[in-house]
Amino acid sequence: MAQSGSRLSPRQKMINLMYIVLTAMLALNVSSDVLDGFQQVEDGLARTNINVNRRNSAIYAELKSLCADDPEGMARWMSKADSVRRESSALYMLIDSLKLAIVQQADGADGTLSDIQNRDDMDAASIVMLDPSTLRGLNLRNRVDGYRKMVEKIVIDSVRRSSLHSVLSTEPFQRKGMLVAQNWEEAKFDNQPAVAAITLLTKLQNDVRHAEGEALLSIAALSQGKSIAELTGSEMIANDLNAFVVPESRMVIRGGRYSADIVLAAVDTASRPTVFVGGRAIPNGHYEFVPSSSGSFNFSGYIEVPHPDGSSTRHPFTSSYTVIDPYATVSATMMNVLYAGIDNPISISIPGVPQSAVQASMTNGTLTRTADGWVARPAAVGSDAVITVTAELEGRRQNIATHTFRVRKLPDPTPYLAIGNDRYKGGKPISKQAVAGAGGLKAAIDDGLLDIQFQVLSFEMVVFDSMGNAMPEVSAGASFSERQKQAIKGLGRGKRFFISRIRAKGPDGVERTLSPMEIMIN
Repeated sequence: MAQSGSRLSPRQKMINLMYIVLTAMLALNVSSDVLDGFQQVEDGLARTNINVNRRNSAIYAELKSLCADDPEGMARWMSKADSVRRESSALYMLIDSLKLAIVQQADGADGTLSDIQNRDDMDAASIVMLDPSTLRGLNLRNRVDGYRKMVEKIVIDSVRRSSLHSVLSTEPFQRKGMLVAQNWEEAKFDNQPAVAAITLLTKLQNDVRHAEGEALLSIAALSQGKSIAELTGSEMIANDLNAFVVPESRMVIRGGRYSADIVLAAVDTASRPTVFVGGRAIPNGHYEFVPSSSGSFNFSGYIEVPHPDGSSTRHPFTSSYTVIDPYATVSATMMNVLYAGIDNPISISIPGVPQSAVQASMTNGTLTRTADGWVARPAAVGSDAVITVTAELEGRRQNIATHTFRVRKLPDPTPYLAIGNDRYKGGKPISKQAVAGAGGLKAAIDDGLLDIQFQVLSFEMVVFDSMGNAMPEVSAGASFSERQKQAIKGLGRGKRFFISRIRAKGPDGVERTLSPMEIMIN
């Protein structure tokens, strides 16, 4: 029997296993281009650290010079500056020692920061920074936290202080590809190539030097009674200027007013910029006009910013707005028509306009504002009711819309006997005790849309004697008369009687005759 084709020989199995191992090795391998990129960033940060340290040394030297001129007045300021320099240097050196430890973990005891051999070592940073026996990563986090709090107490500018807080933050965060947030040291150094971890530490050193410079600058400003802007010779500490259009609304009702503020971020208060729209200067940067037609429109311009050397720069901007024709929504809450003589709930609104600015009136009746909306009460049947909606826009009252409703007479109600909480409308057997207990006849519209009571004026009850003769009895208004009550008492099981000639009047004041009821005694 031939061997099954689905079974593999030992040689084929070995080849397949080699492919799997090779694929895994390729997946774990870090591109040399990526490692070269980390090395270039590391070199750039190292050069930046040197330059920042030179700036800090210059500020510190200026403080020492001021202290030499006024030893007593500058003593406490120099003490703060010395403390900042001392803590900054200690933290900087600690980070240097951690960088060297990672290199030596990757390259051996002879490893140096200037020539990292095993840049792609994925274990060195984790071993050095996350070893539970040494807790060097946790210790670094605590040292950074303490340093950040010290510097924040010294820096006087709230914007700079907030920036430092963000730069030196050690809050847990979630790395891409991770399901949950990690501690700062784990997120920074777990499963990182050696060169990447060293670059992150050099970046941290750069942040420390920057924070040191901000603290020294604040000390220098405080010691001389100046602001940081005055000390640096510029009221604008910014390297990116952007123009912004801030409209009150991009949607404008025709006849309303378009209003927007055009501003420049980080404006130099010593050199006020000038705003131009369509080649025309806009006083104080406040752009306002009344649109004459509806549709979508664009406008553009630029902000011209003067500089101390006499030159100026232009920062362009564009924005858009939409003008809509005035309209309002008017709808009857219960139905598409209005019924005369009753309160008809109405909803009236104008998109974009508060209810307090909306007014409305109605012909052929009254229209009243309520807590939940409006109530329309038409007067005459057969004449249309026209609702006119107006609104207060930009200090002017404008007609927004009109809506016409047909006014109809209320439909006829249905007569019934009130049996407890039920309404008996005939057509099925009922005990004569229940009939007598009802006391009389009522009528109402209760079709699920309207629930309106009518006043029953009178009715006749027709019973039949043993000879089949009809014996009509007239009510006492809406109640059973004594003769009707006696007639009900005399009815036997299975007997029927009728209630007819029912006269009723609704809230509209219209009197009408209702359909008769048939009642069968069980």
